[in-house]
Amino acid sequence: MSEATDLPSCGTDGHEKRAPFDLPATATIESAAMMLRAAGDTARLRILLLLANGERCVTELAEEEGEKVATVSARLKLLHSARLVTRRRDAKHIYYALADHHVVHLLRDILDHAAEDNTHNMTKEGENS
Repeated sequence: MSEATDLPSCGTDGHEKRAPFDLPATATIESAAMMLRAAGDTARLRILLLLANGERCVTELAEEEGEKVATVSARLKLLHSARLVTRRRDAKHIYYALADHHVVHLLRDILDHAAEDNTHNMTKEGENS
C-alpha cells in the first residue's frame, strides 16, 4: 500500500462551498517571505523594535545592543535588502529607520499576537491534537 493511500482523505461532500480566492502574485508572496525571514531572527527583530522608536545611527544601535558596529551593520544590511528599513547618510553617520507604517503595524501585530495567552490552543510537542 502506498503512503498516499494511507492518509485520511477528506472529500468535498461535506464542505461548504467557498468563495474563490485569488492569491497575490508569486513575486509578492516571495517578497513577503523574504521580509518574514529577515525579521525572524531575534537580533534583527530587536533592531526593528528599537527603530520603531525613531531613527538611529549604526553606532547607537551597536551600543544599545552591546554588539560590534560591523555585526549590527550586517543585520541592518539584510533588513534593508528586505525593504524593512531605510537608510540615509549624514557625513560619517548612516541613519536607519523603519521603511514605513506597514512595518510598524507588522511589529505591533506580531508582538500583540505573541503576548496573547494561547496556551489553551497549543498542544505539547509531539502530541496529536
